[in-house]
Amino acid sequence: MVHRWLVTGGAGYIGAHTARALRARGDAVVVLDDLSSGLAERVDDDVALVRASVLDGDAVAAAITEHRLDGVMHFAARKSVPDSVARPLHYWHENVEGLRTVLAAATGAGVERFVYSSSAAVYGATSGAAVAEDAACAPVNPYGTTKLAGEWLLADLHAATGLRYVALRYFNVAGARDARLADRGRENLVPIALDAVAAGRAPTVFGTDYDTPDGSCVRDFVHVDDLADAHVAATALLDDPDRPCAETLNVGVGRGYSVLEVVAAIARATGRPVEPVRGGRRPGDPPAVVADTTRIRERLGWTARHDLDDIVTSAWAARTADARA
Repeated sequence: MVHRWLVTGGAGYIGAHTARALRARGDAVVVLDDLSSGLAERVDDDVALVRASVLDGDAVAAAITEHRLDGVMHFAARKSVPDSVARPLHYWHENVEGLRTVLAAATGAGVERFVYSSSAAVYGATSGAAVAEDAACAPVNPYGTTKLAGEWLLADLHAATGLRYVALRYFNVAGARDARLADRGRENLVPIALDAVAAGRAPTVFGTDYDTPDGSCVRDFVHVDDLADAHVAATALLDDPDRPCAETLNVGVGRGYSVLEVVAAIARATGRPVEPVRGGRRPGDPPAVVADTTRIRERLGWTARHDLDDIVTSAWAARTADARA
């Protein structure tokens, strides 16, 4: 079934990949982004770009009405864990009030289909075993708390209005489809480490004394193309107006890699020796978070297609292509 989507944060790294995947499926897309961190060049020339904040409810409602949109994919949010620890009020305003504003505009315009960008940060410090969606949520940083609060808000709105939604809990997203869509942020391990290697510097590993096999944090890394495909697959759950949907799904590979293993993959991808600097722990970082992907496999028939080497190789290829441009 073809739909018309408002993609908030669609000029961002994940939003832009997903917008392209939706269009490849045949859906129409309108991007709303204030470009505070997103890049207009990530938006295809034939896609409408509304430059506005998700905190501007009138702009969100106008975009939905003008373009006759029938669904929203909400990516726009602040996502730096250390920054959220330093500025919790800012994160609650941007992430929770931003979501509330979008939901008010969307439901006011008659939208009944919503896909929410959540995060594995809602789980907090886990035991190291793969974590399933029904596990207790105890975020250890304000970023994770705001994402969990967003899930609560969606659940309350579903109970009150019947809004059909899917919340996707992303694990660690990396990789790139091409240079234009590459992750240029400074919040995620892979682009930070690749930038350091490209500049001839040693990447820093924050914390090597965790209770993990090699002492560094363990994370589940999922390719951004796989994540975009999961969004497209999730829309199938929203197509039946007579079928209630309030679904929460992990999006990961189901296998953890330590930060030091990622550094080793970077050395393989770049063909350069990489000896990291071993630094202290960062506040708000849990030791290990790995996805149990059983539910998304059963509900959507979705599994990740790419492994860690695919992820790092694609990110390096995009970065070097961008550097030559």
